[in-house]
Amino acid sequence: MTADRHHRIKVIAHRGASEDAPEHSLAAYRQAISDGADGLECDVRLTADGHLVCVHDRRVNRTSNGRGAVSALELAQLAELDFGSWKSPAGRTETPDSADPERTTVLTLERLLQLVADAGRPVDLAIETKHPTRWAGQVEERLLRLLERHPLPGRVRVMSFSARSLRRIQLAAPEVPTVFLMNFLLPRHRAGRLPPGNRIAGPGIRILRRDPGYVERAHRAGHDVYVWTVDDPADVELCAKLGVDAVITNRPRTVRDQLDRLG
Repeated sequence: MTADRHHRIKVIAHRGASEDAPEHSLAAYRQAISDGADGLECDVRLTADGHLVCVHDRRVNRTSNGRGAVSALELAQLAELDFGSWKSPAGRTETPDSADPERTTVLTLERLLQLVADAGRPVDLAIETKHPTRWAGQVEERLLRLLERHPLPGRVRVMSFSARSLRRIQLAAPEVPTVFLMNFLLPRHRAGRLPPGNRIAGPGIRILRRDPGYVERAHRAGHDVYVWTVDDPADVELCAKLGVDAVITNRPRTVRDQLDRLG
């Protein structure tokens, strides 16, 4: 399948402009908006006192100077940790100016929603619910409650590898599009079908490298295709050739520029 020349692929910043700034930091998301990203992607986990925070791993060990599971820590405890000094502005593991709280402070989903609302232009938000978790359905419940308080009509997608998590969203808020994320294709999904209620396929780039025809099959089944994580120029070119609907990348400005050159 060759992309329609008028088909503009959306660029979604993976954890913000995370090649240039600490992942999931306010600075990374500000940079992604400045870089022209069409959307932002974040992972959310629920703290011990019921706040949704943008943290990928189950534990904070990799991305902060603390230790422990997000679900066992309260927001005030997470706020005391440094989530950014491990990454320098140039991407090296050297200590940058850690005085900037936008680089080092844990980011709540509520603050990210405010940033998107104040962006000055339409910016999509793709929110991934992380499972399994001790809080189960409370994650989706708190997420939808936040979206009611900070509405972004037509601009939010909820993503997950958990079909059960997405089903909770579909039942409670059928107007919110859901993205079924995939590390690999199960036999029942190879023809392009998704679990009931899902509108968007979310294959990893490795799936398209092995099976480029999947995009056309998913489109024939009526689904958009959002591909993660697309950083390599050859992968960007592949996605453009196949006519995917969105790429999720750590390098939003570089990828946007390449896609624009490819037309």
